[in-house]
Amino acid sequence: MKIAPLLLASLLALLPRECPATGGGTPYRFNRAPLAANALAELPPGSIEPQGWLLEQLRRMRSGMTGRLDSLYAPVVGPRNGWLGGDGDAWERGPYWIDGLLPLAYILRDTALQARVRPWIEWTLTHQREDGYIGPLPLASDPPPEPGIQKVPREDWWPRMVMLKVLKQYFEATADARVVSCLTRYFRYQLKTLPAKPLDHWSFWANRRGGDNLMVVYWLYTITGEEFLLELATLIHRQTFPWQRVFLNEHRSPGSSVAHLYPYNTKNRYPFADSLIERLSVGQVQSFHGVNLAQGIKEPVVYFQQSRDSSGIRAVKRALREIDLYHGQPQGMFAADEPTHGTNPTQGVELCSVVEMMFSLETMLQITGDVELADRLERIAMNALPAQIADDVMSRQYFQTANQVLVSRARRNFFEEMYHAGTDLCFGLLTGYPCCTCNMHQGWPKFVQNLWYATPEGGLAAMLYGPSAVTAVVAGGVRVRITEETFFPFDESVRFIVQPDRPAEFALTFRVPSWCAGATLAVNGIPRTTGRNRLLTVRRTWTKGDTVTLRLPMRISISRWHHNAAAVERGPLVYALTLREEWSAVKNGDRYGDYHEVRTTDPWNYALLDSLLADPAHGFDVVSRTGDTLHPWSPGNSPIELRTVGRRVPEWTLYGNEAGPLPHNRPRFSSHFGRGTETLEAIRLIPYGCTTLRITEFPVLE
Repeated sequence: MKIAPLLLASLLALLPRECPATGGGTPYRFNRAPLAANALAELPPGSIEPQGWLLEQLRRMRSGMTGRLDSLYAPVVGPRNGWLGGDGDAWERGPYWIDGLLPLAYILRDTALQARVRPWIEWTLTHQREDGYIGPLPLASDPPPEPGIQKVPREDWWPRMVMLKVLKQYFEATADARVVSCLTRYFRYQLKTLPAKPLDHWSFWANRRGGDNLMVVYWLYTITGEEFLLELATLIHRQTFPWQRVFLNEHRSPGSSVAHLYPYNTKNRYPFADSLIERLSVGQVQSFHGVNLAQGIKEPVVYFQQSRDSSGIRAVKRALREIDLYHGQPQGMFAADEPTHGTNPTQGVELCSVVEMMFSLETMLQITGDVELADRLERIAMNALPAQIADDVMSRQYFQTANQVLVSRARRNFFEEMYHAGTDLCFGLLTGYPCCTCNMHQGWPKFVQNLWYATPEGGLAAMLYGPSAVTAVVAGGVRVRITEETFFPFDESVRFIVQPDRPAEFALTFRVPSWCAGATLAVNGIPRTTGRNRLLTVRRTWTKGDTVTLRLPMRISISRWHHNAAAVERGPLVYALTLREEWSAVKNGDRYGDYHEVRTTDPWNYALLDSLLADPAHGFDVVSRTGDTLHPWSPGNSPIELRTVGRRVPEWTLYGNEAGPLPHNRPRFSSHFGRGTETLEAIRLIPYGCTTLRITEFPVLE
């Protein structure tokens, strides 16, 4: 692919010449002073082309729900939607869908999909009110309610934050100058209106998610340099939930519950009561709404760009560690069904939380360049994301769980089960709650957009890996195409073929994941010294056909989780017990629509052996499998499996339609643990993302 000259010229023209909005030698957007310089710059949509299985994943999205949602879910995201000028849904779900459909359309260069996006953009741009307000217009009186349609509050700040993300992406893809004008007017409206109607005026969602608003304000400031935007940014930060303060709280009591801070029916007005904030910590059960936490966690890092106070970054790094400690699951996510809910592997993880956590990590990675954020993003994308969406992308789960042995309509120990009639684990269009039906689509396209970044000195950085090709401008104006040949995350080797338009000196940077020891890098077959750096940078004069071969050895490791249960990992992938899956379609007449249940007749209640976990290189055999490499995320197509032995634990049974409470690990008392099942059995583990039914956290015995 070549970047269209007119597009590139338009982008450059909108960057002011008198300030360092771009890095030296690069046309891409870096922060304007006085904002702190961001470490990496995102490339325009379409610059990175997925290939191999990653391209097929996006194609399945196009033919599945992502490309067809306006017909599959017409009452909500069809022509009656308020963001199209209709009298129907006027809240988050329409913008949610476009937030994923737009990058998909431009990454695939699909003009038909782009045409589906355009009415949403055009209506927003052409129906902006005189005072700068955008979106569904307020009505003289509340419209009559309709089941499943969110018509009010039409003026709420929160859904506009999603549309801000959409407009930003649209500008990056098209350089349509109307976006800059529209956002400038809207942000003036915000600055004028927020003092009287703060972020939590209509609902508490905008208050928790103000970081999404803030990041677009800084993006626009870098383009225009309008000073009022920094004043607005300060106001938005002050009206946003004080995430940084809570993350740094020393007054923590992780075992207590403050569910009253999770206001379904009341507003937590700004300013916040100090007595409540001081008692709040990440470790508390039911203290945070899961999606709010996934979105809000980036706010201190986003605000760091203006404050330049590194305690914001420190607060987020601490919060991530404590999320793992108090609510973490092996697939990289945290239990929150919907509020945070501890470490038990049968507690749910919401799909909205998965894609929003990915976006928060992508946002923070661009600002800081912190490789630990890339590690966490990779873990979620390669494990949690594919497991929760059907292979044909025609259905999804509202919740997934790490130990998931039965997918059925039934009550479970989820906070939200009291509202969703037992449908939270079922695969469907409307099961659980339909926010995820609309929001799930941003996951894979934005992951593709973050495979590569521009660096300030005019080079490129590969911070994530996947089969792809990137076309970008480097070294002050040289166009280069780099093809990335790999079957990552299933294979250890990544090969890059560099094709500059003419010989040019620039740097290529490659991330070494934290799970990797002994990474090697060779240029044109000649090994380069790598040391122990997490970022490997090669600066040289590149010519057409130069190759870089990066090898990332994957070793089996064991991590410990709830009740000291063991999870098995290899490279970026978490492995889970494979179970035969029997899918059954259920025709349903209520508001949750048709759905699928999944069952197995295979035994699942296995424990792993302590002696094998102590030496995983010898305790597990790695077996490569031949299959459909374009569709690897299913049990039948899993490209790799681990083989070992385990022992059944008969007292570990279903309880409350879930795998029952994990037996405590008792390796020293095996004669009293699993009595009557002393025979060892061969078991197979496959990547978590390939499974629907699974055991991921295993009890341990000898």
